[in-house]
Amino acid sequence: IKQVMKINLGLHLGFASTRFYEPKIWTDIVRNEFNLDYVQFVSDLIEPSLPKKIIKNEIKKIKFYTKKHKIYIKHAMTLPRYNYIGHSNPYISNYWKNWLKDFIKISSELGVEGAGSLLGIYSFDDLENNFQKIRKRVIDGWVDVSKYAKTCGIKYLIWEPMSVKREMGETIRATKSLHNELNRKSHIPILLNLDVDHGDIKSKNKDDYNPYKIIKSLGKYSPAIHLKQKTKDIYSHKPFIKKYNKIGLIKPDKIINELSKTGIKEVTLYFEFSFREREPFDSSSIKDIKESVKYWRKYLDN
Repeated sequence: IKQVMKINLGLHLGFASTRFYEPKIWTDIVRNEFNLDYVQFVSDLIEPSLPKKIIKNEIKKIKFYTKKHKIYIKHAMTLPRYNYIGHSNPYISNYWKNWLKDFIKISSELGVEGAGSLLGIYSFDDLENNFQKIRKRVIDGWVDVSKYAKTCGIKYLIWEPMSVKREMGETIRATKSLHNELNRKSHIPILLNLDVDHGDIKSKNKDDYNPYKIIKSLGKYSPAIHLKQKTKDIYSHKPFIKKYNKIGLIKPDKIINELSKTGIKEVTLYFEFSFREREPFDSSSIKDIKESVKYWRKYLDN
């Protein structure tokens, strides 16, 4: 497949947050087990509300070991599922906005290009009764975060379109609308972090949950993309191992082919897997990621 853009292969560090949280250990695994150059940092590895001294020491360790192993932290993403700026209580919403700013600051010190989160989550009550009010709060909040991110030297923010209306960006149309509104007032670009397994499966438009159609429509705005094997059951986050690839809907050549048409100059594909805290899954993360990297490398130059 002819590639007209640079495609980086990387790893979302969510799998490591309790298993391999020491920078010395996870950097060693990323380099010596997977031989990957790129990782997407996650907020669980340095919780932004920790005391500043602890944060400073953790950043120092991460910078030392990533430099040692020649690993690049190109993007950072929050991990927990909170309402964030979408919370209906303005004091709580404001707390999360400041928390996000702290995360942006940490990310900037780690040298990222872009950092972000999902936009915000509605409660069912707010979805029904306060839709526009919460939407405005979320957009205004992100514009404010973009102003702060600019002072930190971040090139752009990223947000992740989700799969239900409550979590925002569930359809191609909704994502485009939010993208345009966010960037109308933002101080730096607010781009996307697409996920090949997201999209509203109840949408009347089948494109809204077709990973290839989503990439075709939105890939040009997405310098980071989450990869996992998608199967017909609802919850996946599955690795690209033989038994899942046989029944899986995600084909590397098709993903790369769609990306090549978007005109994006560089994209980083991050494996984002969830290994349940049950055996055999809990102990299989390294083995399964290794197999996934090998599988994708067949289709890529790196």
